[in-house]
Formats: sequence, structure tokens, C-alpha cells
Amino acid sequence: MKNRICQLLGIQYPIIAGGMVWCSGWRLASAVSHAGGLGLIGAGSMHPDVLREHIRKCKSFTDKPFGVNVPLMYPEIEKVMDILMEEEVKIVFTSAGNPKTWTPRLKEQGMRVVHVVSSSKFAQKCEEAGVDAIVAEGFEAGGHNGREETTTMCLVPHVRRVTSLPLIAAGGIGTGAGILAAFALGAEGVQIGTRFALTKESSAHEAFKQWCLSLSEGDTKLLLKKLSPTRLVKGVFASEVEEAEARGASVEELRMLLGKGRAKKGIFEGNLEEGELEIGQIASLFCEEQSVEEVMRELISDFNTGIERMANGMTWK
Repeated sequence: MKNRICQLLGIQYPIIAGGMVWCSGWRLASAVSHAGGLGLIGAGSMHPDVLREHIRKCKSFTDKPFGVNVPLMYPEIEKVMDILMEEEVKIVFTSAGNPKTWTPRLKEQGMRVVHVVSSSKFAQKCEEAGVDAIVAEGFEAGGHNGREETTTMCLVPHVRRVTSLPLIAAGGIGTGAGILAAFALGAEGVQIGTRFALTKESSAHEAFKQWCLSLSEGDTKLLLKKLSPTRLVKGVFASEVEEAEARGASVEELRMLLGKGRAKKGIFEGNLEEGELEIGQIASLFCEEQSVEEVMRELISDFNTGIERMANGMTWK
């Protein structure tokens, strides 16, 4: 599995754990990095001082590379970027904003910069901005998605066509076979969110994990399209959103319904009725809470089995 992504990020396997709000703390990031992938701390749900604490703890628990995911619309973005520089973070994944704003400054500090996109148009802008690699995320992913609603299977080859930069696929990937499929489409690495969000090391509430591990196919839906398209687990809050959207609720009404702290309430505090439960479509494939080490071992084994099956013309069972 060695390739440009491994060389760029200094990792053994081209597997990145998404920097998810309320899930991706230092425990998850350090465990993924220690297992040979790249763990990301999710800055989007952390106050600046909390982020600094997680970075320092991650450094103390692993000597392997790790990074921080930063949504560029974060309200205290200047403070966050200052912390990344002060703490000498080596790898930064950015999303939800213009990569030109921060990429040059981060690279001046010797950081590797990777940006998440939902279309080939934004991928071209990333290359112009000077990023080191691109994540192409399809709308199967949990949480916030691009407005294009392009699936990963369609998005990755479109992005691959317009850029020669190292490419990471995301959205709906959680198995070794999924990694193999992404590579066949032109990706050189994968970013996996949902599978790692449901591990023992994830900081998500146990009630949230167990609820997501009980989901069936079709139990998530893309909602909040007037605000920021978000994939949610179907349930009490999702039904309220769906009803509001069906009657043509305004953006302001949807903002009031969403309120503050909905994602924290659902993912971190385990309130399954009032919380905003963000998870990817692929959650329905999994029913057991595993450790990061178990997940990584399974991903690599299944990937290698898939290569062998294709090489020998074997059927899937």
C-alpha cells in the first residue's frame, strides 16, 4: 500500500481517520497513528485551549505523525492557526472554506496542507492554492457535505481527471474492499470517518455509538440543504428538520430549529432524541464496537484479500 500519500505524510498505510466533531480527540488520533495510519484531531468542536491540550496529549501518546482538521469557517480561526504553529503541528487538513486564505502561511511553517473538496472545480482551486494533497469527499459521508450531492464513485474520477496531486477518497469507505475500489478510481489514499467514529477510542458517547451500530441500510438522510447539507440518522430531530423543509421553512427558521449545541448533544452527550446525530451511510455495515487496532488490521487484511481475489479471478462470497 506504499505510495505518494504514505511518503507525503510519513505513514505506513494510506489510511486517514477523519477529523470528526465530538469524535476525533487525542485518543482516537493517537491510536490510528500508532497503528500505521494518520490520525486527525477534529478542531471543529474544540475551543482553542482544548485543542492545544489535545495536541499535546497526542504528542505524548505517539511518536508517529498525526494532524489536525480545521474547518476554515471556524469562528476563532486565527487563534487555532496560531496554536497549530506554536505547537509545531506538521500536518493540517482544511475544509469548508477557501484554501488560498491559509495554505501559503501554513506551508511557510513547513506544514503539509491537505484540503477537502466536493467537486472537481474546487479541486482545481486547491491546486492553484498550492496544497500538497486533496481529499475528494462524496455525499455518502456523515456530517456536512457539499451541495453538489456527488457520490464518491463519481467524484473521485472527476477530481483525478483535473489534478495530478496526491488524491485521497472519502465518503462511504469503511472496508478493505472500499479502499481497493477507491484506488481503482484513481485515489492513492482514503479518509475514513464513520468506521473510526464507532471505535472504542472515539470520544463519541456510547449511546450514540450503539445506536449507529444498530442502523439498517437507508437509515440516514441528507438534510438541512438550505443551510449546509448534513447527513443525519433518521430519528426525532431529523424528522423535525424534514417536516420543516417539506413545508418550505426559511433559512432563519431552520437555524432556530437547529439552535446551538445540537451535534454535541447528540454525538458527545448521547441524547438520541434532541441531538443532531451525524453519521455516514456506511454505518449500517457494522454492528460491533471494535478497537482502532482491530479495525486497521481488518482493513489491511481485507484489502490484500481483495487484490488476491481479483488477481486470481476468484468470486466474492
